[in-house]
Amino acid sequence: MRQLPLFHSIAGQPVLVLGEGAMAEPKRRLVERAGGRVVSDLQQGVDEGARLAFVAHDDMAMCEADALRLRGAGLLVNVVDRPELCDFTTPSVLDRDPVLIAVGTGGASAGLAKQLRLRLEQVLPQSLGLLAQRLDLMKSGLRERFPDSADRRRVIDAALGEGGAFDVLDPAAAERVKLDGFDAEAVEAAGVHEIVLTSDDPEDLTLRQARLLGTADAVLADPAVPATILNRARADARRLQWPQQAELPPGLVVILRRV
Repeated sequence: MRQLPLFHSIAGQPVLVLGEGAMAEPKRRLVERAGGRVVSDLQQGVDEGARLAFVAHDDMAMCEADALRLRGAGLLVNVVDRPELCDFTTPSVLDRDPVLIAVGTGGASAGLAKQLRLRLEQVLPQSLGLLAQRLDLMKSGLRERFPDSADRRRVIDAALGEGGAFDVLDPAAAERVKLDGFDAEAVEAAGVHEIVLTSDDPEDLTLRQARLLGTADAVLADPAVPATILNRARADARRLQWPQQAELPPGLVVILRRV
């Protein structure tokens, strides 16, 4: 990844937006939409402890000068249409509150990000936010029924996956969110599962292989397995050294071999 995607909580916080006109106004709306308080004076924003700044002057020399001052004051800076001057870029946002999907291209093409977001708008149901809210409400009950965090993760993964009780692409999924809606039989059992790869292309993974890799608690891969495949595993899954000398850990373990 060329950038680290993060979601900033700015509700009630000052955010600097410098500039006027067509480039600055969308940034003001974006900040206000996220609950931030727009500040238009550079020194005021610094004094009030702003952490983020958008710079959108028509004069590029002024943009560069303000970006330098703001960065020196410890702020993260976005200079509109100048990705080389940006500490962060703003993605195209798909909003299914509280679900947010951000599509970014590292400043390469805002048009590409927008078109991807528009395609996703057609696919993702409007009820996705309601699904998230109801899943949040059932957390305590889920912990009681599945005290082990690994078991809990596998259960929810199965329920939210394709064909599951709460399939994220099913508009009616939110209406079925209740504790007895889980199909425990659909959960991949804990234990060791071996995947033998015949290709370096992650698109050649079968649906089950991709699901195993994406839900595994630990991954043991031989050195011939490319990063493009390993990146399909959960970011917090344990990476085990090949060959494994000690006993494998509990949970769902995937062994990756390349032939």
